[in-house]
Amino acid sequence: MAGTMAAKVKDRVGTFWSSVNRKKTITEDFHDTPLKKCLSTFDMTLLGVGQMVGAGIYVLTGTIVKDLAGPAAILSYLFAGIAAILSALCYAEFGARVPKAGSAYSYTYIAIGEIWAFVIGWNVVLEHLLGAASVARAWSGAIDALFNGEIRKSTLENVGYLSHGSPWISDYPDFIAMSITILIFAVIASGAKFTVHFNTVFTVFNCVVILFLVCAGFAFADERNWTEHGGFFPYGFGGALAGAATCFYAYIGFEGIAVSSEEAREPEKSIPIATITSLLVVSVIYILATTALTLIVPYYKVDPAAAFPAAFATRGITWAKYIVGIGTLFGITTSLLGSAFSLPRAVYAMAQDGLLFKSLAYVHPKFQTPVLAIVIFGSISALMALLFEITTLVEFMSIGTLTAYTIVSASVIVLRYLPVYKCQFKLKPEEEQQMPDDTSPTEESSIIRKSKSQDDFGKLKHKLRAFPILNQFEAGNAVMIATFLLFVSIVCTNALLIFGYDYISQGSWWAILLLIVFVAMVVTCYLAMVAHEKNDAFLTFQIPLVPLIPALSIACNTALMMKLGYLTWIRLGIWMAVGFLVYFAYGMRNSIEGKPITYGPMITYGGEADMSTGTLSRLDEEVVQQQPDVKEDTKTYGT
Repeated sequence: MAGTMAAKVKDRVGTFWSSVNRKKTITEDFHDTPLKKCLSTFDMTLLGVGQMVGAGIYVLTGTIVKDLAGPAAILSYLFAGIAAILSALCYAEFGARVPKAGSAYSYTYIAIGEIWAFVIGWNVVLEHLLGAASVARAWSGAIDALFNGEIRKSTLENVGYLSHGSPWISDYPDFIAMSITILIFAVIASGAKFTVHFNTVFTVFNCVVILFLVCAGFAFADERNWTEHGGFFPYGFGGALAGAATCFYAYIGFEGIAVSSEEAREPEKSIPIATITSLLVVSVIYILATTALTLIVPYYKVDPAAAFPAAFATRGITWAKYIVGIGTLFGITTSLLGSAFSLPRAVYAMAQDGLLFKSLAYVHPKFQTPVLAIVIFGSISALMALLFEITTLVEFMSIGTLTAYTIVSASVIVLRYLPVYKCQFKLKPEEEQQMPDDTSPTEESSIIRKSKSQDDFGKLKHKLRAFPILNQFEAGNAVMIATFLLFVSIVCTNALLIFGYDYISQGSWWAILLLIVFVAMVVTCYLAMVAHEKNDAFLTFQIPLVPLIPALSIACNTALMMKLGYLTWIRLGIWMAVGFLVYFAYGMRNSIEGKPITYGPMITYGGEADMSTGTLSRLDEEVVQQQPDVKEDTKTYGT
């Protein structure tokens, strides 16, 4: 009886594990979409630039300079940019190969499994939901700055305080932020091409104003702002790292490129080019603009709500204040447009797979946009813009973004070491090494050998096939386990370096011993990966130096996550708890991948079969065994 119960429990656990780890199947109609394919490489590049520039310069720079890093915010953007480029390379590889609206969610669903894909998708939804709300708050702050704070003052006088000291809620309800959010989501619902044209015009104006902003900033620069008032590092080097963790949010625009890939004309070419180009352009803009801001005024006088207009006003440059204020509106509008554009498409991808309510995948036949997802999540974002403070929104969003990027990086490693029979993507044909012309045509020399067979992908390299422990695993499984252990080892190493740095610097034996152990684990896991044959035969864009680049991306992302506050982690825990409730109550049961394949009715023959001798005699045939041609057909594979 006990054995029967144990067997039932084991079966149920096995069924549950198989269900949450099932992978998305790439079918013949996988690339078909009801969305309109109308975006060029230039369109997608400007979409990324517009989303990143508005968010970084006009939303975050003031907060990071004043509260976290001071002038060292320049380094914050540099560090975050490096981490973003590492993650962007991973996104570019997957985006070119899987041009679907779900972005990281779709990649993870194919490479790792359903539960991990849901975690990613749920965080991507959070990312764009909060992104739209935070940028709307910045748009409202820019308008208020143009009117010298009269809007905020009037709202407090007529409506009163909303937060009463709560760190979660804004001081006052921001009706302007709510209104602009609703307006932008209405633009999004009108169609992708109109949205992109709108974005292009505003991005060009924004770039012109940024050029003016940088030039004017250097013209009125005061180098004493870097030497006095605490110097370049008023919050220490740790402040620069903490600023990098927050300003990483400014780079999430490149993920908007991946989200829009389903509407690209040539996603295989457009996504890698648009992603890398937009990141490089924006990184230069961030560093120059932050340099200009910190040279105009001391860091402690920066206004987080409207950093640049207020900075010029402080120096008495009133005319520049209004020019920059108008440019701020252009930039923030493009950033808001980018988040609003990506949000409903992420929801649409999950709903189409059955992990969210199916009705959210409805696409309007005329506008070819997911209108129901736009209406519902646009309303939620508008409500958040009404009630929450910008700093709360930004920090909460950063941790969700970093979580998504970390899992995408791990997915690249796993996918590159999958055996060929588990890989769902088309590969390049195997190249064969031809024998020299002067080689004698003996049976042994006429055998054509491959430099590396695709059958070897995921297996140990030939010289290491006898390596103990690793040779016991099925192809691809050892690398998957090594990837998980690498992640754990990197997290432990980063935690020790960040939270235990004082003990290491003081020479505490236990801290140094732990550091040696964790680093040794990282190196061991990395060597276990490179001991296997890597799949480099994909037809689409492939990033170089795998697994090094994805491993560095995981290290950067987890380090930035640890610099965020504890309240941010609590909010993430609450959001994920709600997400798992949705998944286990609805998504797991309604997943398209979990439904059995149904076939149409079988065609039956209702007549009588003629089994006469004549009929059977016509089926007779002579079977001749064909002998293989040794010179052409024989192939030898490594064992």
